[in-house]
Amino acid sequence: MHHLIVGAGPAGVTAAEIIRELEPEATITLVGDEPEPPYSRMAIPYMLVGKVGEDGTYLRKGPNHYDRLGITLMPGRRMTGLDPAAKRIALDGGESLAYDRLLLALGARPMRPPIEGLDLPGVHTCWTLADARKIAEEAIPGSHVVLMGAGFVGTIVLEALALRQVSLTVVEMGDRMVPRMMDEVAGGMLKRWCEAKGVRVLTGTGIRRITQAESAADTRDSLVVELSDGATLPAHLVVVSAGVRSNTEAVAASGIALGNGILVDDHMRTSLPHVFAAGDVAQGRDFMSGEAHVHAIQITAAAHGRIAAYNMTGNDQAYHGSLNMNVLDTLGLITCSFGSWQGNGGHCARLVDEAGFRYLRLEFDGTSDVVIGAQAVGTTDHVGALRGLIQSKRRLGPAVKEQMMADPTRFMNGFVQTLHR
Repeated sequence: MHHLIVGAGPAGVTAAEIIRELEPEATITLVGDEPEPPYSRMAIPYMLVGKVGEDGTYLRKGPNHYDRLGITLMPGRRMTGLDPAAKRIALDGGESLAYDRLLLALGARPMRPPIEGLDLPGVHTCWTLADARKIAEEAIPGSHVVLMGAGFVGTIVLEALALRQVSLTVVEMGDRMVPRMMDEVAGGMLKRWCEAKGVRVLTGTGIRRITQAESAADTRDSLVVELSDGATLPAHLVVVSAGVRSNTEAVAASGIALGNGILVDDHMRTSLPHVFAAGDVAQGRDFMSGEAHVHAIQITAAAHGRIAAYNMTGNDQAYHGSLNMNVLDTLGLITCSFGSWQGNGGHCARLVDEAGFRYLRLEFDGTSDVVIGAQAVGTTDHVGALRGLIQSKRRLGPAVKEQMMADPTRFMNGFVQTLHR
């Protein structure tokens, strides 16, 4: 049996390793489109601030890890097409590979809005190790840096840039920071926190275009960033973090079912026989809604890879869905959200301490006693229990719910009581 895995991120690497455990004699080929060993994108900010070297971003750090497991690693090769009838994929350069089982872990790529000047020198995304090398060279202490986007990935990049002691301005089109993770209260707290740490944050603002500077007070400022309100910012470096999009182009002509990503069932099977998908390219079950979504986070990618590996080897295992969850540490302020944090119009319990940068919001399913979502700012105490409370979908009982509505910090009591039922 030849298991061919395209994509050497967390989904692909996890799948390859589990397939090896389950089928010691199988042939496993792992194809990656970058010339690097498989690495974690989430570790790139740590590299930018010098906490780890490039090898610290690698998913597996043991010497000869893939050789030892009998996994053939093919880095720097890009998939260009899929022929499901012939059970072959095409690679750049004209080569093709046959498979018995195929896992598409093609990942995602940064979106590039239609803004003039994004192709100028000094404008970079922060998605690959190659991007990180360029940013590390140009993010000089004291230089003017503009970050486009304050979403989840953008805010991680924000911290790395701020810790490099640049003069940083963040431009976010939304009315608050991390709008897909935080409500107005939490996003506003994060903005005030960043500004207190010396980061300028412009929300409700877009970038109209980027041009080359004809002259500048600081000779390093080779760029001019024009904002939607007509104001301009000088910049030595512009980092673009405007969201990501699943990489589906290579399979678009194969007849595979697509949505925002590659549609998969609860066994990570696609609409094509013997073809599976996992990670940032896969659109599968959301734990809370049951609908099909792309959850581009590493923990989901690894879970997808595990489920795909079991089913590729004939070991039936169903996926119960990915829980929407995000945790950020931004210049010392912890923020997190779980599940349906925005609620569904049901009961909501809130605790707000603006001066202390603390906030807790619990969302209930309608008028029931089931917690479906949560947000927290400025606390790490028992946040794992928040996730457990939501994932369990257990009923709290009227008395416990009443206690939590009056004081949402008592969610731990609710979590413990549900464990004993």
